[in-house]
Amino acid sequence: MNADIQKLTDSIGSVIVGKEQVIRCVIAGLLCNGHILIEDVPGVGKTQLAAALSRSIGGSFNRIQLTPDVMPSDITGYSMVNQTTFELEYRAGAAMCNFLLADEINRASPKVQSALLEVMEEHQISIDGVTHKLPQPFMVLATQNPVETY
Repeated sequence: MNADIQKLTDSIGSVIVGKEQVIRCVIAGLLCNGHILIEDVPGVGKTQLAAALSRSIGGSFNRIQLTPDVMPSDITGYSMVNQTTFELEYRAGAAMCNFLLADEINRASPKVQSALLEVMEEHQISIDGVTHKLPQPFMVLATQNPVETY
């Protein structure tokens, strides 16, 4: 194994214990410029895994809890008029980072899931005809619980 990959694996493994296979899969997803869906029961370190990956490579990290009331603009951002200059300004959403933890993706509305899928595929956000490139690397770690409990 490459020394840098082993160093990254060890760094994440020092925070997330007993999940070596999951760590390897997440690193493989990163190296392939892909995204990961983690399905596991609550409380096993899914959020910590994403945060540890971000810290290990010095990237920015955002987390969004996907509930039915989350809007697509919470992920993509939006434009608003600056009251001083009267020009449109872009306000970044949760996706403007290196690592986005999309927590409980199965609870998001279809519109939010669609916005997230577009960001994942295009690695950019287009709002009001203006394209905003996402920082590189960009990776979504989506989570869902195998059994919903209310």
